[in-house]
Amino acid sequence: MKNIAILCSGGDVSGMNPAIKHFVEYSIKKGLTPFFVYNGYEGLIDNKIMQANYEDVAGIINKGGTKIFSSRSKRFMQKEYRAQAKANLDKHNIDMLVVLGGDGSFRGMEVFYKEHGIKFCGIPSTIDNDIAGTSYCLGVDTALNVIRNAIDSIRDTASSFGRAFVIETMGRECGYLALVSALTSGAELCLIPEVPYRLQNYENNFQKQIQNGRRYFIAVIAEGIADESQKIAQWFEEKIGIESRISILGHIQRGGNPTVYDRLMAYKFVSHAIDALLNNQTNSVVCFNEDGFSYKSIDEVAKRKYRLDNTLLKSLKEMQDV
Repeated sequence: MKNIAILCSGGDVSGMNPAIKHFVEYSIKKGLTPFFVYNGYEGLIDNKIMQANYEDVAGIINKGGTKIFSSRSKRFMQKEYRAQAKANLDKHNIDMLVVLGGDGSFRGMEVFYKEHGIKFCGIPSTIDNDIAGTSYCLGVDTALNVIRNAIDSIRDTASSFGRAFVIETMGRECGYLALVSALTSGAELCLIPEVPYRLQNYENNFQKQIQNGRRYFIAVIAEGIADESQKIAQWFEEKIGIESRISILGHIQRGGNPTVYDRLMAYKFVSHAIDALLNNQTNSVVCFNEDGFSYKSIDEVAKRKYRLDNTLLKSLKEMQDV
């Protein structure tokens, strides 16, 4: 029997546990022996590698985070520690890895593959949804639903007190979470790093909206322009004439009960990853787009800049035409 392992690298997302559960079950179904690597690449280096079975994944499908933990490993960037990781995998006769992570994690595995021949398949897993080559990353739907619930709750207070709320989402330099959340929550303002903006362009329109009965505003901004949060809140008070508050959602966006869609995508991503390794796809990433699942090289994923979908950008422009 061949041995195969799974690890999580970088930020955790809801959807990792459903992926881990299906990894164990699908591996056994395919005649493989599944192993867990605990604590990401740090676990590879420290030999935190253990055989897994059905009992290990019982009752985890509804849990956020990752049962096998995650990390960001500076040591794995060094050749000597990658050699140590390879020696640990050899002790367990493992030559195939499924990696849940982002483009940085995949770049690390590409180097590892070229040096030591450990076959791997990456599964895009980041709530930022900023990996080139795929329109969807594991965990995004759960994060969007967490943001939706937060905005809906904040709206209750905004409407009760007649305030403007500046709500900051995660996403690093990518505005996907902020833009989709703004569109689906009926926000009046959305600001993201990818699109330049001038608050002055909104002043006349927002003032007229207040004159015509609007009592509150919801503004959703991406953390890539987080330094502007205080300025935007101040702008609402000084230029629009409405009391304002700032709400930074923070790490609640990474956790929570995985949605049905993320559980389903975890199932499909893992099946495609294991199938790829069994069919001698030695160093690829499973991607999902309008035409379904496909396998892309590291160059196509990690060395290209992610760009927001043109349809979403068009929707933002329609919001900005005030």
